[in-house]
Amino acid sequence: MMIELTSKEFRRLLDLVYIGNWILNSTRGNDRFEDYDLLEEKLFALCKSQGMKSLIQICDGHIYPSRAYEEGGIHEAIADYEDAVFFEILAEELARRDMDYAEIVPERMEELTTRMEAYMAEFEHNGVENISIDNM
Repeated sequence: MMIELTSKEFRRLLDLVYIGNWILNSTRGNDRFEDYDLLEEKLFALCKSQGMKSLIQICDGHIYPSRAYEEGGIHEAIADYEDAVFFEILAEELARRDMDYAEIVPERMEELTTRMEAYMAEFEHNGVENISIDNM
């Protein structure tokens, strides 16, 4: 298979692969999906021939994204995503709790959405500042 990419497109592809691998593997410890690590390494190995040598580092014969790459803003993008997902999941869980974990059927979607929107407005305004857990 041949894919022709501009330098900018290749750089964006590196970001997509890195983010995808991060989401799949960053919490897995030693139980990583190795095939994704190998694909990431294969793509980052192309950096040298594309004039992007600063984006890689070599350790024990393997090619990894460099510290410069990892500190260049990619983790801020991941953190933004994680924050958004965290608050969306939290809003839904709290809304479902408020609804006594009733099955969400089409007739109850509006209520769920309204409750979630209220929680999201609270989180946007105050973050987690007003969240407390009884008995702690």
